Amino acid sequence: MLPDPEPAGTPTGASAGPVVERLAEARRRVRAAAEAAGRDPAEVRILLATKTMPPEVIAQALAAGATLIGENRVQEVLAKADALAGFPHTMHFIGHLQSNKVNQLLPHIQCLQTLDSVDLIGRLQSRLESAARNLDVFIQVNVSGEQTKSGIAPADAREMVEAVAAAPRLRLRGFMTIGLNSPDRDAIRRGYRALATIRDRAADEQWPGAQDAVELSMGMSGDFADAIAEGATIVRLGSAVFGPRPAR
Repeated sequence: MLPDPEPAGTPTGASAGPVVERLAEARRRVRAAAEAAGRDPAEVRILLATKTMPPEVIAQALAAGATLIGENRVQEVLAKADALAGFPHTMHFIGHLQSNKVNQLLPHIQCLQTLDSVDLIGRLQSRLESAARNLDVFIQVNVSGEQTKSGIAPADAREMVEAVAAAPRLRLRGFMTIGLNSPDRDAIRRGYRALATIRDRAADEQWPGAQDAVELSMGMSGDFADAIAEGATIVRLGSAVFGPRPAR
């Protein structure tokens, strides 16, 4: 089950450092974007995109009440796991996952947002069966058609949904995309609208396995308001909360 919506403000006693202040401001802006779109703000959750962030910085946000975080690299998940174990949180993987790293990653995540191939479905199903556990997944769709982005083509969405349905250890929770890399906001929004259309078609046409696929993970620090206007239920925020990423 996915976590409950985050608290609206900063808990009493939380340190009011830059991360805590930016988190509070991000929550305010997400609420405002939802209200401007005529939506209930409780429908939209913030996932903290923690790529390159050291555990002590992430811990500040978790101590301020954040609960949902996402990593892009398997090695970062492994490196930070022990340091974050004392903070209640749900870990999503939001980067491209190579099949040969499935065994390393699975013990540390509750959701994979970047499911993008039938081969990966098979690998996950086999490993989860051995471990006697289930995993929430999102199907990643490349709505922009950019070759630099991972994800299936929109036309292949139903086939992928049905492939997930045939893997009983996987539980499809929704769809994910990375927005078009463009200054054209209308074009970006069209992509997000396309993902929402896939989610809605899956429900309306009762695609096998899509009965719980209600989530839309889309939008980042620079365009989350547009994503919310098009139906995002999870926005992935990094620099909006943590500031500029450190050089690698």
